[in-house]
Amino acid sequence: MQDLLPTTVMGSYPQPGWLVDRDLLVGEGVPRVRAEGIWKVDREFRQEAIEAAVLSAIADQEAAGVDIITDGEIGRESYFNHFANSLSGVDTERLGKGVNRRGGEAVVPLVSGPIRRTRPIELDTARFLRSHTSRRTKVTVPGPFTLSQLAQNDHYPDQRSLAMAYAAAINAELRDLQAAGIDVLQLDEPYLQANAEVARGFAVDAVAAAVDGIDATTTLHTCYGYALYMGDKSGGYPFLSELAAVPVDYVAIEAAQPGLDPSVVTQLSPRSVVLGVLDLGTEEVETPASIAQRIRSVLEHIDPHRLSVSPDCGMKFLPRRVARAKLAAMVDGARIVRSELTS
Repeated sequence: MQDLLPTTVMGSYPQPGWLVDRDLLVGEGVPRVRAEGIWKVDREFRQEAIEAAVLSAIADQEAAGVDIITDGEIGRESYFNHFANSLSGVDTERLGKGVNRRGGEAVVPLVSGPIRRTRPIELDTARFLRSHTSRRTKVTVPGPFTLSQLAQNDHYPDQRSLAMAYAAAINAELRDLQAAGIDVLQLDEPYLQANAEVARGFAVDAVAAAVDGIDATTTLHTCYGYALYMGDKSGGYPFLSELAAVPVDYVAIEAAQPGLDPSVVTQLSPRSVVLGVLDLGTEEVETPASIAQRIRSVLEHIDPHRLSVSPDCGMKFLPRRVARAKLAAMVDGARIVRSELTS
């Protein structure tokens, strides 16, 4: 990344109500397997509809002044399931059972054979994004640890082996995305926060394998989960200082809704940090002044050239008007601090 305090989004952006059944999407929870029922547009016209919605998401980000643009993950049912269920080795007939981050039972992919990426998964989407903005771009994929935690493993001898297989598939995907000109490649790893003890066994190795040989800017995002489902984010990050050893450029964390102590960013050195400054657990739009103060408090603990600014985890479930207003306030808040630093 370049510039001082670049702004971005973590990944997702609100999907229009004419494209998806938002009530069904919310009610079903984050899908881990295919969720065809959420789409309102028939398959024949769906890609065209998704592209129209992506153009709107890009336009909203550009109008707000966001520096690093995503496609809003508009064409995905969730951050997870599109990639996870596009790999060979995932059973197409049977579903697996797993545990969600709240300890409840979850329907997850069932791995019954070797995990292989037989074709690009997000490449067409990335090319569409790249061709419709002149700004820097970011594409996200689920990380190998989280993929391994949300699968029923009926093939590999242990979860570490499964995670390393996912890492190889991710690495192939990232290489194609890099070749397509995507500037920032992000791995989403919410289960580092949820399953910290397991993560200590192999998560760092799996992420390192996933980004091996990648020259584009890399980001590892860890979080508490969507604010819609996780109202209490006071539990902290039990797996954070370990991320200083992960060979990525940035670590992205939520800080606004959890009320995170600004000094925690010191645990991530020498990694740069993408800081969540928008609380997505409320539709109240922050003032630029309040966002500027959040940024200033963190700059007491990190060099400004190592800090990027973002919303907390995922804007997917916000009303679009709220998402637009929050992004504009975030950009204005970053601009205030940037002006202070450069003057």
